[in-house]
Amino acid sequence: MTDWVEGRVIQMTHWNDKLFSLRVEADLEPYTAGQFTRLGLWLPDALGGEPQRVAHAYSFVNPPNVGYHEFYVVLIPDGRLTPYLQQLQVGDGLWLARQASGFLTLDELPVGRDLWMLSTGTAIGPFLSLLAEGRVFECFEQLVLAHGVRLGEELSYQPLLAELQLRWPGRLHYVPFVTREHWHSGLHGRIPDAIADGRFEAHVGLTLDPASSQVMLCGNPAMVKETLQVLQSRGLRKHLRREPGQISMENYW
Repeated sequence: MTDWVEGRVIQMTHWNDKLFSLRVEADLEPYTAGQFTRLGLWLPDALGGEPQRVAHAYSFVNPPNVGYHEFYVVLIPDGRLTPYLQQLQVGDGLWLARQASGFLTLDELPVGRDLWMLSTGTAIGPFLSLLAEGRVFECFEQLVLAHGVRLGEELSYQPLLAELQLRWPGRLHYVPFVTREHWHSGLHGRIPDAIADGRFEAHVGLTLDPASSQVMLCGNPAMVKETLQVLQSRGLRKHLRREPGQISMENYW
């Protein structure tokens, strides 16, 4: 059974009319960068019954041990939870699962030279947590962060990304992928297509290969599935504890 703890909103950031970030104070068990927990609210039952706790899993965007917990959320207009989360104000309460979960963490990765972090939408969250914590730079020489979105206005967290690139000059390659308009930076189109045709590697000046690369996939199931297939065609394998490989992944939607 989930152990729930009540938290309090200390900051709301609205990136646009659908994307927002919640910063929360709550007494949680220690967790690791890349993990997730569940956020919940007691909401009226759709059929008029007793209120129910409606909850969903969200990754931590913040590094551990900073005194707050941050979550990146997309509004689902007809969803049961996100319309209410979007309306929260500073000082409002919500519920969090006390114990975090998830294996998209640094300690689960085999050694490698380059780390490729490939995400779509709000699934960039766990990678921001890993990068902000900093240990990942001690384990890999070059880091590539790809973020796939439909429109350029969905490229949130630009101040943090600029700060990270200044902190680690020449080692963090941030590549936005925008599918529905041409953007002034990054690449146009989808991540798996840009791997398949070589544009992605040419853009960052690195090669995706089993000898030097570790890849973390986090995003919508279609991106994860198609990118996995493209990488497997290049000789990379899914990473399992019993059989180490190069690809770690988590569906996020």
